[in-house]
Amino acid sequence: MSEKIYDMITNRMIALLEQGVVPWRRPWVVGGAVNWKTQKPYRGINTLLLDPGEYASFKQVNEAGGRVKKNEKGHIVVFWTWLEKKDEKTGKIGKIPFLRYYTVFEINKQCEGLSSKRSEQTFEHDPIEEAERICNSYQDGPPVRFASGRAFYRPSQDFVSVPPLCDYTKPEEYYSTLFHEHVHSTGHSKRLNRPGITEFGEFGDENYSKEELVAEIGAAMLCGIAGIDNSTMENSAAYVASWLRKLKDDKRLIVQAAGQAQKAADHILGVTFEDVA
Repeated sequence: MSEKIYDMITNRMIALLEQGVVPWRRPWVVGGAVNWKTQKPYRGINTLLLDPGEYASFKQVNEAGGRVKKNEKGHIVVFWTWLEKKDEKTGKIGKIPFLRYYTVFEINKQCEGLSSKRSEQTFEHDPIEEAERICNSYQDGPPVRFASGRAFYRPSQDFVSVPPLCDYTKPEEYYSTLFHEHVHSTGHSKRLNRPGITEFGEFGDENYSKEELVAEIGAAMLCGIAGIDNSTMENSAAYVASWLRKLKDDKRLIVQAAGQAQKAADHILGVTFEDVA
C-alpha cells in the first residue's frame, strides 16, 4: 500500500510543479520575524536571516523615541527594487531587478524605550491520530523540541525543533512541517547516512538543495499515508519547485529525490526490506 501512495505522491508532485512557486515554506503564523512598526511578517529569505522577533531600522527606532543599545550589531534585511535601463539598440526603457539591503535591530533585545506591539494568537487543535502514530513509529528518531518561529534539524546535536501545534492555523501543516524535519534527521550518519546531511556545506549549495527536495517529498509521502496530503500538497509542490529552480529545473531530480524520500519514509515508519519483499 505504501508503494502505491509513494508513486501517487510523486506523480502529483510533478503535475503540480508548473503551478506557481512559494519560495519559502512557512506554514505557521505565530512567532516569526515581523517589522515592529507595521507588524507585517518578513518574507522570502529574510525568514531565514532573522530570528523570531520584532525588528525596526535605526531611523524607525529613533523616530519612535527609542534608542539602539550601545555596541549592538544590526541584522541584514534584503529586498528587490527595479532599475530602469535603456536598451542601446532599440532605445526602449526596460526594468531590471536590483537586490538591496538595510539594517534592522530587534526591539526587545537590542533597543531601549520601545514596547512590543505583538499580540500572539494561538489556535486550538486536536492531534491527528494517524499522523501521531507515524511520529511514534520513528523508533530511533531524535528528540523533538518546540519553539515558535522556526523549524530545523540540527545534525551536530541530532535534534528536531518545530513550532508547536498551536502556532498553525491548520493542524495538517504542523504535521507536514514535523515530517519534513524528521525526514532530514533520517540522513544522520547513524541512520541512512545521506550526503545532504552528512556532507552539509553551505545554505543553497547543491547538496543542500537536493536534501530539501528529499525532505519535502518525504514529508508529502508521510502526509499521504496519514491521509492529510490534500491539505498540504500544493504548498509542498511550490516549495519543491523553488529548489528545482536552484538546480536548473531538472525534473529528473524529482524521481531521484523521491527514491531517497521513500527510504526515509520507510525508516520513519519502521518498514524494512523484508516487510515489503
